[in-house]
Amino acid sequence: MDRSVNLLDLALGLDEPSPLRGKVVLIEDCVETSGSFVLHQMMKRLLSPHSSDSLIFLAFARPFSHYDRVLRKLGCNLATQKTNNRLVFVDMLMMKCSDNESGVAKLFREIQGTVGKLRSVTNSNITVMVDDMSLLEVAATNSNSDHVLDFLHYCHTLTSESNCSLVTLNHEDIYSSMERPAYLLQMVCLADIVIKAEPLASGLANDVHGQLTVVNKGMISSKSGKGSSRNKLQNFQFRIKENGIEYFYPGCSRN
Repeated sequence: MDRSVNLLDLALGLDEPSPLRGKVVLIEDCVETSGSFVLHQMMKRLLSPHSSDSLIFLAFARPFSHYDRVLRKLGCNLATQKTNNRLVFVDMLMMKCSDNESGVAKLFREIQGTVGKLRSVTNSNITVMVDDMSLLEVAATNSNSDHVLDFLHYCHTLTSESNCSLVTLNHEDIYSSMERPAYLLQMVCLADIVIKAEPLASGLANDVHGQLTVVNKGMISSKSGKGSSRNKLQNFQFRIKENGIEYFYPGCSRN
C-alpha cells in the first residue's frame, strides 16, 4: 500500500482509481473547526500524477492565489494543472452573479458546457467542487435558498447523466439559530458520503486540532471492478501541520 495513503483517503476510497465517480460528497464544518483542509486534500489527490481525473472548482470563498499557495505546500502546482486542462478554476469572486433563477441556470449551463468539453477529450472522472455552498446562497442567488436548491439539483444531474462527482462544503452551524434551509437538507439526503469536521468533544488540545466523522452510505468500486464495502461510519482525529494533515485514531497521536 502507498505509504502516503492516510485514514481520510482510506475512508473515501481514494486508494482506488476514481472511487467517487458518480457520487456526491458533502463536507460539513463549523466555526471552531474549518473543513477546508478536506477540500485541499481531495484536490491534491484528484490532481496527483497518479490520477487522470479532472476538476472543475467553483470558488466562492477564496481566490485562485489562495488555493495555489496552499496546494503548493502540499506538493501540487495548480497553475500547471490549469495549463494541462485538468483543472478549470471558476473564480466566482471575480464574476457578477445574477440574483435570479436564470442566473443560477446560466451558471449551471457553463458548468455543463465545461463538462462536455472535458468529456470530449477524456473518459476519466470529472469532479465538480464547490468551496462554500452558503456563499452561493448569498452571492449567486440573493439569499434565496430555493435557487440554491435548483442549482444543487442541476449539478446532481451531472452525477447520473455524465457520471461526474460532486463535492460541496457547507458551514453547518450558521443555521443553528434558524430552520435549516431546504437545500441543506437535500444535500444531506443526496450525499453518498458525509464528512463532518468538529472540535474535540473533550475540548482543546495542543497536539490534536479536531476530529472527522465519515459516513459512507454506499459501495466503493475496487480495482477488480466489483463493489467493496467500506466501514459506514469512521471517526478519527487530525493535526494540521505546515505541509499536510496527520490523521490518527483517538489515543494514537504521534509526536
